[in-house]
Amino acid sequence: MPHKAHALPEDAAPDVANIPAHVAVIMDGNGRWAKSRGLPRLAGHRAGVESVRQIVRACAELGVKVLTLYSFSTENWLRPKSEVSQLMRLLSYALKRETLELDKNNVRLRAVGRLTALPAAVRAELQESIRRLAKNSGLVLNLALNYGSRQEIIDAANALIASGAKEITEESLSKALYTAGLPDPDLVIRTSGEMRLSNFLLWQSAYAEIYITPVFWPDFRRKDLNAAICEYQKRHRRFGGLG
Repeated sequence: MPHKAHALPEDAAPDVANIPAHVAVIMDGNGRWAKSRGLPRLAGHRAGVESVRQIVRACAELGVKVLTLYSFSTENWLRPKSEVSQLMRLLSYALKRETLELDKNNVRLRAVGRLTALPAAVRAELQESIRRLAKNSGLVLNLALNYGSRQEIIDAANALIASGAKEITEESLSKALYTAGLPDPDLVIRTSGEMRLSNFLLWQSAYAEIYITPVFWPDFRRKDLNAAICEYQKRHRRFGGLG
């Protein structure tokens, strides 16, 4: 059973003895956040970068081992070309700007998805950031970029077929996924109140606890993360058993 959470002056704090090893976040609501303020959608995406910075720092301090952020889905290419171009430029800029901060916090960087379809400039910046942070031993920040879970499963199955596998097992498929070597998520957080997984880590999230918050991603801060983890700590994970 989870331990009783300690109290902070402002909010409940998670019990550090029961921190989820892998937290995955569907960062939703940037556009609606901007619209509610009469701002262009790009302003919401820019504001969301600060949330990323705050949540990465908080997860590193709490002892979370892996933080996966749904940064750009395969379906996001369907957005207007101008918005996609702006998102790619923002991603490249954020990687360049945030790598030093990540390094100070002992964060390693990883990316999953069909990365070869990303613009060359983004791929180059991503590879450079991964290289610079490779020796760090703390939190793994895992960016899901041009990511779709169905596509991931198809790619994994095709890789196994190409390798000559005569049958596919749960274990072999898991090892062929983009996320091979990472633990499955314990907690999936979705912001903005939408109640769907949107093609995100479908295989890996089979037994994840799901937490929905109405808070838009640009407003999501440490207190909101604390609330999600405290809720996670109240739940009894049975993994299909009667426990």
